[in-house]
Amino acid sequence: VKIQEGCNQVCAYCIVPKVRGRERSIPPEEIIDEINRYAALGFKEVVLTGTQLGSYGFDLPGLSLTRLLAQILSETDVPRLRVSSLQPQELLDDLVGLWEDRRLCPHFHLPLQSGSNAVLKRMRRRYTSRQYADAVDTVRRALADVSVTADVVAGFPGETDEEFEETLSLCNEIGFADIHVFPYSVRPGTSAAHYDAQVVSETKARRVQALLELAELQTARFRKRQAGKVRPVLWEQGRRSEGSSLWTGLTDNYIKVSCRSGLDLANRITPARLGKYEEGLVH
Repeated sequence: VKIQEGCNQVCAYCIVPKVRGRERSIPPEEIIDEINRYAALGFKEVVLTGTQLGSYGFDLPGLSLTRLLAQILSETDVPRLRVSSLQPQELLDDLVGLWEDRRLCPHFHLPLQSGSNAVLKRMRRRYTSRQYADAVDTVRRALADVSVTADVVAGFPGETDEEFEETLSLCNEIGFADIHVFPYSVRPGTSAAHYDAQVVSETKARRVQALLELAELQTARFRKRQAGKVRPVLWEQGRRSEGSSLWTGLTDNYIKVSCRSGLDLANRITPARLGKYEEGLVH
C-alpha cells in the first residue's frame, strides 16, 4: 500500500526526484480504507511503501509517519504491518516505540549506501556513518531479534580503496541480516553523472564481489542465530512432495522458512520453531 510518492532529497546518484516529482503524502483515510479492503479480502500482511516514508505527513497538517502508524494500528485489524524502508535519521524514539505492538514486523530496511563519511557527503546523504550505526543500535535495544537490512553501492565516483574499506568495516561492525549490493551506474540527469574520477568497471566488480561475500556470510550468521527460536510465520505457498506439502513463508523478522505439513497452511500465520539454515532457507 503506497502511502507517499516523490522525493525532495535529491541524492547525487538518484533520478527519482526528476521522474516522480516532489514529495506528497496520501491522506490517512484513503490508506486506512485501502488496508481495510485488503483485510476484508483475506490478506494477512500489508507492506507500506513509498520513496521517503519518514517524510510522510509533512504536507498534511498535524500528521507524521508516527501518527499514521498509530492510526493504522487503531483503525485496522490486518494481522501484520511492514514498513518497507526508512532513513536512519528518521528513527526517533516515539516512532520506534510503536513496534511494541507486535503487528508491526520487527524488520527495518535502512539504506546505508556507503560507510565512508566522505562518500556519503558526495552522495548528498543526510547522515554520517556513526549516526547510521546509532540508529541500528536504537532498534536493536528496543526489539529482540530484529532484522536490519541495507542497500550498499559499490564504486561511487571518486570512491578510493580506503573509502571502500570503511564501508566493509562498518558493515562488519553492524552485522546485517542481509545486504542488497549495487554497483554504481550512471544515471543521465543526475549530479554524479558529471563527477570526475568515475570508478572503472573492474574495480567496481571486485568491490561488489567483496560485498556479496560479506552479505552471504552475514545472512547465514543472522539466520543461524535464530535456530531454536519460535517466530510467527505467514505461509505463502506449498507444493506436493512425497505425500505431504512443502510450505514456504516469511517470519515477522523477514526470514524465509520452509516446512513439511499435511495441513493446508496457505495464507495462515502460525508459530514455527526455526531450525537449520541451508540453501537460502531456514527449515
